[in-house]
Amino acid sequence: MSTLATLGGEPVRRKPFAPWPQFDEADLERILRTVRSRRWGGFPYPTPLALDFCARFAEMHGVRYALPVANGTVSLTAALMAAGVRFGDEVIVPAYTWDGTATAVLAMGGVPVFADVDPDTYCMDVESVRACITPRTKAVIPVHLAMRFTDMDALMELAREHGLKVIEDCAHAHGGAWKGRGAGAMGDIGSFSLQESKLMTSGEGGLLTTNSLEYYEALQTVINCGRASLTDQHGQRLLGLNYRMTDLQVAMLFGQLERLPELRERRARHAALLETLIAGLPGLRVLPAQPQMTSPTMYCYVLQYRPEPGQPAPHRDLFVAAVEAEGVPCDGRFYEAVYRSDLFYATPENCAQLQKDYSDCRCPVAERAAYEEAVWLFQFCFIGEEEDVRDIARAMEKVATQLEKLAAADPALAGVKAMGRAQRARHERQKNY
Repeated sequence: MSTLATLGGEPVRRKPFAPWPQFDEADLERILRTVRSRRWGGFPYPTPLALDFCARFAEMHGVRYALPVANGTVSLTAALMAAGVRFGDEVIVPAYTWDGTATAVLAMGGVPVFADVDPDTYCMDVESVRACITPRTKAVIPVHLAMRFTDMDALMELAREHGLKVIEDCAHAHGGAWKGRGAGAMGDIGSFSLQESKLMTSGEGGLLTTNSLEYYEALQTVINCGRASLTDQHGQRLLGLNYRMTDLQVAMLFGQLERLPELRERRARHAALLETLIAGLPGLRVLPAQPQMTSPTMYCYVLQYRPEPGQPAPHRDLFVAAVEAEGVPCDGRFYEAVYRSDLFYATPENCAQLQKDYSDCRCPVAERAAYEEAVWLFQFCFIGEEEDVRDIARAMEKVATQLEKLAAADPALAGVKAMGRAQRARHERQKNY
C-alpha cells in the first residue's frame, strides 16, 4: 500500500469534485426577469412569485401550505412563535445537531432541553425525549439528520400523548419521505434551510410548511411584521418581525426544485455504490438502512469510525484529516454536542429564562458521535460521476488499512479537524490576515 498523503505520499485524488451550488441558463434568465421586473423584495407578502414556488414545493412534499423566509434559523424562530412557545417554556431538541436548532429556542425565551440520539441514525431518540418531558414542556424539534429520519411514528404518538407541538427541522431533508409522507408534512410545522450548502439553496433562505390553515395564517403574521395573513380566517394578531424572503432569492429556487429529484436519486445510487465498495474495511461501520425512508435523501453521507478494541488506531479527527489529505473532503466535528459547543452561549447570566447552565448535561451517544465516531462526507461528492465514488472508496481503503501507521503519527496532523466550529473560524481569520 502506498504512503499516506498526510505522511508525505501521493494523494489518491487531485481533481475537484462537482461544483456546488449548481445553476443553468434557465436560472440566470429567471433572475434576470426578476431584476427587470423591479420587484426585488418580499412585500407584499407572500408575493405572487413566492406563492407560485411555494405551491410547487408543497406539492412535492405532500403538504398543504408552504411559506418562504429569510433563512433557516428564523424559520425555526417563526415556527416557535406561531406554535405559542413563550418565556420559560421547555422545548426538547436533539443534542447532536447544528447549534441553531437550540439557539432559536433561546431567542424566543424558551429553554432547550437536550435529548440523546439513536446510535444507528444519530437522530433524536424517542425514549430519551420521553425522559425529558416535564410539565413545562411545550414542543419538540426532531431533526432529520444528514441521511436519516427521526422515527416520526413513535415521536408523533408520544407528542399526542403529552399534548406537545412538533416542529420538524428538515434542514437536511428536502425531497425526503417517511412511509410516503414528505419531510415537513408530519409535524405541526416543518422548517427547511436554503443555506448555500443545503440540497436546495438560494444562498441564504428558509421555508416553512404546515397542513394547518391556522398555523399558515399565524406564520404569515409572524414573518410579515404582524400584518394580517392573506386569508385571515382566524383573525390572529401576533407579534411579528420582518422575516420575509426576497423575490431575487425565490427566483433562484425554481431550478433548484426541478433538479432536486434527479440529484437525490444520483446521491442515493452513489451512496449505495460506496457502501458496496467499503464493506468490510477495518474501523468503519455503515449506518443500518432505514426502510421507512420511502424517499431517501442525503445532505451528507455519514458513517461511523469504530476501530476494533485493542487495535492500534488514531483518533477519529486524525483519520478524517488523513482521508481529506487523499483528496476527499470530509469532516468529523461537523457538529458537536450542542451543550458543549463554543457557539452555544447559554447561561443564566445571558439568558434570563435559564435557571442553571448546561455543565451537567450528558448525552453519551451524541458525545460519542461528535468527538469519536461520526465521519461526514459532503453531498457534492456524490452528484458527479461514478469514478468520484470509487476515488472516495480508494481513499477510505488506503487510510483504513494503515491505521496502525497513522496511530504512530503526530496527532497534530489532525489540524483544524480537531477544532470546533468557533476555533476553526478564528483559525481561518488568523491564517488570512
